[in-house]
Amino acid sequence: MSEGGGRRPAPTSHRGAGTKFRARLLLLASAASFGLMAVLARLLSTRGETFSAGQLTVVRFVVGAAVSLVAFRVRPGLYRPHNRRLLWTRGVSGGIVVVLYFLALQRIPAGEAGMLYNLFPVIATALSIRTFGERPTIHLLLALVLATAGVALVLGNGSLRLGLGAGEALAVGAAVFAALSAVVIRAMRATDNAATIFFYFSLGGLPVALPFALGRWPTAPGPWAIAVVMGLAAYSAQVLMTEAYGALSVGEAAVWLQLTPLAQYLLAAVLLGERVSAAGGLGMLVGVAGVAYGTVLGHRPRTAVPAPAPHPGDPR
Repeated sequence: MSEGGGRRPAPTSHRGAGTKFRARLLLLASAASFGLMAVLARLLSTRGETFSAGQLTVVRFVVGAAVSLVAFRVRPGLYRPHNRRLLWTRGVSGGIVVVLYFLALQRIPAGEAGMLYNLFPVIATALSIRTFGERPTIHLLLALVLATAGVALVLGNGSLRLGLGAGEALAVGAAVFAALSAVVIRAMRATDNAATIFFYFSLGGLPVALPFALGRWPTAPGPWAIAVVMGLAAYSAQVLMTEAYGALSVGEAAVWLQLTPLAQYLLAAVLLGERVSAAGGLGMLVGVAGVAYGTVLGHRPRTAVPAPAPHPGDPR
């Protein structure tokens, strides 16, 4: 207790550790939500009365904007836009990402699309070195390589050989724009909160998606219900990821985001009946080991804070 009878504030190092732990949990939940979104999008674009990639993107953005407006109504202070130029940039680039990724999911298996799309954390880490001057530790880079190798084992079924076609090119294009979006999000987190960033993501992405949404839409209630769930999963994934970027470097967030395709692999097995292979099981272990390694050893050691000089007359 302090002399005034109040509690002493928690040490800064403890607060920082708690903030990073919370951010890692947010990325874990974000990975599961992203995986669910991708599996549902694959389901809706390939089975039964299907949505086109553009239609799924429009549904995702409309659901996201609607949920955002409800959140702003419940908590009026939540809507706090500051850097509008970056907010709109994030919206347009994010819209391109979603359209490209959903187009890829229509053409190639979800596993292959997920593996290629999940190159974006690696690209974002490289961009962050120049943009923010972030210098990932050797442990963090090794963890990223290990986690990525696990993803490749899971989604490549033990093989790293991939065909090169339109679907693969679309997935790689989505990864490039997703990396740019990640860097923009990281830059905005100093001035704008996660909810506001996501709202502009939905507004800015909607005009990008609309030209791809022409044509006959599904009419059965079942696909629409699943599409709404997909939109809610996407909302959760984006807001959780954006919130986490406020506490973690792009490099560390990249390691944790490698859990996304692993979660997608498991959910595809449960919801789509896709087979889980021995190589996939090994890849899961390797990927999780990479995340654990990066979490434990990937941070830079804290520099010692010098003790304050004693005040004149202090008996110390």
